[in-house]
Amino acid sequence: MACRGVLFALTEAERARLLACGGDEGVLALVGEVEEAWDEPWVCEVDKAWDALHRCLTDGRLEFGNGEFPLSHVILGGRPLYDGEDYVVCYVDPGEVRAVAAALEQVDEGRLRKRYAELDFEDYEGARGEEDLGYTVGFLPELQEFYRRAAEDGRAVVFTVDQ
Repeated sequence: MACRGVLFALTEAERARLLACGGDEGVLALVGEVEEAWDEPWVCEVDKAWDALHRCLTDGRLEFGNGEFPLSHVILGGRPLYDGEDYVVCYVDPGEVRAVAAALEQVDEGRLRKRYAELDFEDYEGARGEEDLGYTVGFLPELQEFYRRAAEDGRAVVFTVDQ
């Protein structure tokens, strides 16, 4: 699997349908529709940097909802909506998106670089080093802009990645 992370800012109709799915099959079907539509202004690709980003914005572990809110909700926070092991789908409601957007505005490249250097990165699949750090930090501006737009439009956000 590719393990490429993508965030989608959902319309109100998509949000309502996602929360009403009631099971893994329905969640994956709706996520598939949203991915296929690929509404560019409402998509943020974080590729394989999602892992390091999550660790740097939380307590360093790769777990759901770890670290302190609101930065804990940027990638793997919020509510996991898929129970299987082959995919990750995490949902952040519109109110939390506003808090995430505000918190992300306070994060800069220097802070991410410092945090990356401090962490042990247990079970990290990336090739740790300056190249990986530069790759990871490079996604910060787009991530900040994505959450800002989603917050301004009152959208929920869903993070997806195949495993």
